[in-house]
Amino acid sequence: MPTLRAPLVLASSSPRRREILATLGLPHLVEGSGIPEERAPGETPIAYTSRLAAAKANDVATRFAEGVTVLGADTIVVVDGDVLEKAATHDEAAAMIARLAGRTHEVVTAVALVQRPAGLVAESQTTTRVTFRALTSAEITRYAASGDGDGKAGAYAVQGLGAGLVDRIEGSYTNVVGLPATEVLALLREAGVLEQWP
Repeated sequence: MPTLRAPLVLASSSPRRREILATLGLPHLVEGSGIPEERAPGETPIAYTSRLAAAKANDVATRFAEGVTVLGADTIVVVDGDVLEKAATHDEAAAMIARLAGRTHEVVTAVALVQRPAGLVAESQTTTRVTFRALTSAEITRYAASGDGDGKAGAYAVQGLGAGLVDRIEGSYTNVVGLPATEVLALLREAGVLEQWP
């Protein structure tokens, strides 16, 4: 069984991230962060997602006593250098899916580990290239209206109906879901938190 040297707290209310940690056999607590997800003017996509991951972890770490490790993560979809945030409406979701249809985009997840009182102890960024197949306007409209991509970066969920949009994935699948499994294990080892796995 996986063994941790310190309690692990996930600074996210995402059920997908919880499932990935559970699948890896990593015991953890869940504490959502209240950090607003707003990109600063001129901030690069990588800098943006890295800043948010660290900010979420730091925010949650202040609620715990010393000795815990807090994992913060942020996932974005990038196409043509633009960051596609979570769609506010189904029309906005349809516009995002139409932009991704028949093309390759990048999914970037930043992960940060924060300990008290040390602060940030490890961080990484993982990029996966995802190619959508060509889609008809009717498919795009129906997918957006399904709600499958609600609350998701880029307005799609690869672990749901969105799997039918994807032609090819180059890199980590779990990264596209929201948390790169192999990279998280590596960070926990780097921070001295993961004693053994599996």
